[in-house]
Amino acid sequence: MTPISRAPAVHAPLDTFSVSGGELVVGGQPLSRLAARVGQTPFYAYDRSAIDRRIAALRAALPATIRLHYAMKANPMPALIAHMRDRVDGIDVASAGEMMVALDAGVAPTAISFAGPGKREAELRQAVAAGILINVESEHELGRLTAIAADTGWVPRVALRVNPDFELKASGMKMSGGPKPFGIDAERIPAVLAGLADSGLQFEGFHIFSGSQNLKPEAIVEAQQKSFALAVDLAAHAPAPVRSLNLGGGLGIPYFPGNLPLDLAPIGANLAQIAGQARQALPDAELCLELGRYLVGEAGIYVCRVIDRKVSRGETYLVTDGGMHHHLSASGNFGQVVRKNYPLAIGNRMDAPADEVVSVVGPLCTPLDLLGERMSLAHAEIGDLVVVFQSGAYGATASPQQFLGHPAVTEVLV
Repeated sequence: MTPISRAPAVHAPLDTFSVSGGELVVGGQPLSRLAARVGQTPFYAYDRSAIDRRIAALRAALPATIRLHYAMKANPMPALIAHMRDRVDGIDVASAGEMMVALDAGVAPTAISFAGPGKREAELRQAVAAGILINVESEHELGRLTAIAADTGWVPRVALRVNPDFELKASGMKMSGGPKPFGIDAERIPAVLAGLADSGLQFEGFHIFSGSQNLKPEAIVEAQQKSFALAVDLAAHAPAPVRSLNLGGGLGIPYFPGNLPLDLAPIGANLAQIAGQARQALPDAELCLELGRYLVGEAGIYVCRVIDRKVSRGETYLVTDGGMHHHLSASGNFGQVVRKNYPLAIGNRMDAPADEVVSVVGPLCTPLDLLGERMSLAHAEIGDLVVVFQSGAYGATASPQQFLGHPAVTEVLV
């Protein structure tokens, strides 16, 4: 029997950025000129127009009543948050530090929500003082907020984060179903709601975040349907009408060979149906999606420079001035079980054929410092610019920048 030959999996087509004169164009500028403007490599560059196009496409695909919230843990760069302020309907933060960035960027307190399983006493007090919505993760946290209300006379705005008995199937990170540090188990919610009436807290709704980085629309649709049904059931026990229902996120982007872009059409159709049901079942509720990487991930690149080119026992290595200390995700050490390559290119040789198999490594003294393993790239020499695509989310702030004492990375919004 003749074996079936299969072509190797390839990365999804990259169409976020254009090419001119053989160079990648970011923020309207050729890459080499942008690098000169930044003044150093490595750096991250985030393209404003690419972010705006993604938000516009998402709004076009979803019902107008669905609110878009940006989960700033994906990329908390202050300039980017200021850019987002007038383009999304809310900012979701995961610490008091992020809250301060959002407030300093001019985001209205009423448009900020705060999630996270381990909020410190000082953080809770800061959040209550600011007047933002707190997604309560435990009954103990609820008690602390009740004490703050009694001590200060302030009225904390709260939503209950629910840990349902289902998960977002095929998600990169599962954040619900079974025992989890996130949220209050769904079966405990009715009892918790019963105790809210005389707590001094202002109940506003529910937060149900089941998972992240999902490229299967049918899984996202199923999770959203189950989340809405659960919220309707729980609302019957609430001391006040549900005003906010955060259905989570989960929308993924194609990082690795074989990944395909997410089809938004079935998700939009499903949310239109849910929005219609909500008008009857939860008439006071604002429905929102909490998205991070889907809004910014494809709008960012990481750029480093080749500082050495070497051949070791027949394999070619491009040694760069960037690496895992700046981009832990691309190195495969941030959630990957089996390492896979992010899409890479030689950014100042975009018109040249990808006719050389090389590995791209950084300057760190560890074999973990790997940005691309045996990839087909255009021939590169010392001084050329390596680009790591899909780098707008979980980059600089998700990486161990102090590891081995190398310089910190620069970020620009262009």
